[in-house]
Amino acid sequence: MRLTKENLKLIDLPGGSKPADDIFSLPEKVIQFGTGVLLRGLPDYFIDKANKNGLFNGRVVVIKTTSNGASDAFEKQDGLYTHCIRGVEKGIKQEENIINASISRVLSASSEWSKILECAANPEIQVIISNTTEVGIMLQPEDDIRGEPPISFPGKLLAFLYARYKKFNGDKDRGFVIIPTELLPDNGDRLESIVIELAHLNKMDYSFMEWLENCNYFCNSLVDRIVPGKLNAEQNNELNYNDELGIISESYRLWAIEAKNEKVKTVLSFSAADEAVVLSDSISIHRELKLRLLNGSHTFSCGLAHLAGFGNVQEAMNDKEFSGFLTTLMMNEIAPAITNEKLTGAHAKEFAAQVLDRFRNPYIEHRWLSICLQYSSKMITRNIPIIVNYLKRFGSVPEHMALGFAAHILFMRGQSGVNGNFTGHSNGEDYLINDDNAGFYSKNWSASDINCVKPILSDKYFWGVDLGEYPAFIDSVQEKLNSLVQKGVKETLSELMGEKQTA
Repeated sequence: MRLTKENLKLIDLPGGSKPADDIFSLPEKVIQFGTGVLLRGLPDYFIDKANKNGLFNGRVVVIKTTSNGASDAFEKQDGLYTHCIRGVEKGIKQEENIINASISRVLSASSEWSKILECAANPEIQVIISNTTEVGIMLQPEDDIRGEPPISFPGKLLAFLYARYKKFNGDKDRGFVIIPTELLPDNGDRLESIVIELAHLNKMDYSFMEWLENCNYFCNSLVDRIVPGKLNAEQNNELNYNDELGIISESYRLWAIEAKNEKVKTVLSFSAADEAVVLSDSISIHRELKLRLLNGSHTFSCGLAHLAGFGNVQEAMNDKEFSGFLTTLMMNEIAPAITNEKLTGAHAKEFAAQVLDRFRNPYIEHRWLSICLQYSSKMITRNIPIIVNYLKRFGSVPEHMALGFAAHILFMRGQSGVNGNFTGHSNGEDYLINDDNAGFYSKNWSASDINCVKPILSDKYFWGVDLGEYPAFIDSVQEKLNSLVQKGVKETLSELMGEKQTA
């Protein structure tokens, strides 16, 4: 039996949440660019929860922006999918299965662009959400918004906004609340600036430009929930129905949105359904904690964990030395490096303790190799600032960061293969280096072999800072890279943790 609207009455979901029939008649109120599991596991979760509590009363039109995958499953299942929540909160196991009915339909940008533009004529749609990956929020100067569709996400968004403007003759009350969830600093401000610049490049008229800038609200936001992906075969078998779209997530959740305008707060009425939706004048502290302690620690440790032979995060956390490494990295190096007059050390360490509990979640299979996706750009944005902060603030080398960096360089040692892809090798197996900058590392490894640390770290253009100004850090990374190659990960890690205990 497939999960569909018609079959809902036949589905047994003890202790779970199913949508009532009246949910399906709710109007469409949200446009969502992206079909990914993070959007379905967090924003769509909050909207579904609000709808079931009679608070928001609106559904989501999802725009499939890439050519990957298909929207057939959404159509076959009437937009329904199962969200399995598994976690531990304050020592109590959390297990819940929710059938999410927030999605009304999925439209393909490549084949149904005219239908998407028709949505701009719906006055009830007031919210636009996106997650097109960090690479999605980029200016492509040649993008023509008259394309069907335009090439880039900002181009598609601009075309949609222009369709709205024309339909309602520039009505000042018909703008949108636009919330990008891509993991970028000031993502709303960045998206707005790109859309405005693209409007100038497309020589759009002054009255539209004025409406674009003054009648739409681009909100910086931060999402925080580990949503590893679709249900695996075992998890699917636990259900008494077939669901091609089912996802699993941890129980922890946060969606922090900068809402400085009362209209924005009114439009985002779904926030009342869950205290984890935070509407605030500033989300800087939420962002810093998440970016540095959750995402940053992932990036410092993913290469090391993969090279050590650990498949997923929970498996690594069951290893005493690796768990100790992560704990010391977060508590003694990252947390002190990010504190300031607004963010106290106690607050940082409290959040770090929560993250460590989340990493130990026995229900979530978060693969290290997946975390290594676009490894170099994550290292640049998440970790270079805190390495420099630590070096300047304390005048000593953060040894755990240095080991994480050494493992990053070793992981990125790849050989060019078919279609320009780069592959690495560890533990008797090849792995794909899924990174746009793989060639940069391969070139430096080819030129200098194991002595590649200084050439790599001294490239100011690549890192945005000359790490060559910190010779002690470079020496430490080089020493640890030597050890990783000559002794292996486990012995190198053991020596570092042994030194720590001795100290």
